[in-house]
Amino acid sequence: MNAPAPRISILIATLNSGRTLRPCLESIRAQDYPAEALEIVVADGGSTDDTLAIARDCGVTCVVPNPLKTGEAGKSAAAAAATGEIFALVDSDNILPDRDWLATMTAPFADPEVVASEPLHYTRRPEDGDLTRYFAMLGMTDPLCLFIGNYDRHCAVTGKWTEIPMETADQGGWIKVFVKADRPTPTFGANGFLIRRSALAAVAWQPYWFDVDVMRDVAAAAPDGRVCVAKVDCGIVHLYCRTLGEFARKQKRRVRDFLYFSPVRERAIVPGEHKRIVWGIVRFSLATLGVVPLLLQRFRGARRMPDPAWSLHVPVCFITLWIYSTTFLGKCLGFRQAPLSRDNWRQ
Repeated sequence: MNAPAPRISILIATLNSGRTLRPCLESIRAQDYPAEALEIVVADGGSTDDTLAIARDCGVTCVVPNPLKTGEAGKSAAAAAATGEIFALVDSDNILPDRDWLATMTAPFADPEVVASEPLHYTRRPEDGDLTRYFAMLGMTDPLCLFIGNYDRHCAVTGKWTEIPMETADQGGWIKVFVKADRPTPTFGANGFLIRRSALAAVAWQPYWFDVDVMRDVAAAAPDGRVCVAKVDCGIVHLYCRTLGEFARKQKRRVRDFLYFSPVRERAIVPGEHKRIVWGIVRFSLATLGVVPLLLQRFRGARRMPDPAWSLHVPVCFITLWIYSTTFLGKCLGFRQAPLSRDNWRQ
């Protein structure tokens, strides 16, 4: 007799997400998964567009307020209202690419050692815009991570899903990844990340859920300082942005939020991590200013995944270098640090 499907809570943070929310919710409702074992919890930061109307129209289970507005606060607010035994963090600009996505992603939880699962890829669809296809092939939305080596989806430039040394075991259809609290970890935690509710019992995730820190915190709370994550051989669509201007705005938000929240995250630097980050920043800066290394990366990526969207690699790197440089310079000069305002924010 088959075990009943685990109850899943889909957690979605929204703020004027009307452009992308409907296809996201429709892909969830189309899942071949027992309806009684699925709930959708939306935490809204005060949308003034049609986000809430779309949520109602698509039959979300409940909408809760997110007065702190940020995505991290929204995930926390949604988790606090959720009732499932597995939390699925799906961003409002994600689309589940096929009907059996939830069943595929929850299958590794049959292994009691597995506390979380995450897609191995971003899905590239011919109908998506150039930037969406480019980031899907790159396997990340911040090219600095490519030089640091800290990413968590398959990258066509390197042919790897991460460059952080990890103990892994191929399970056929998914990879069992052993995460240790005292070692660097990939950027697990968003865009289709599933985690057992029980794994969060000893983890501080309120009022902000910092997704890139969660797995290390969960490992630190484990008796032996180690837990297992399943990297599942499937993808998820990420409609990150449509234009380079929109990308620049989101990069600025990312960097401003990082600088502001770093003191409260209290994330410990583990052995080797600081050196890898500094060396990655140096490599990224030199490669971007020199251009030629970026062209070589573009060539390697296009050889593995031919697509004209690779032409965006150089401008995306230049925009990223400019935003990181100017934002960090402002901090060094003593400018007041604050998250990027969400007033008039649109997904």
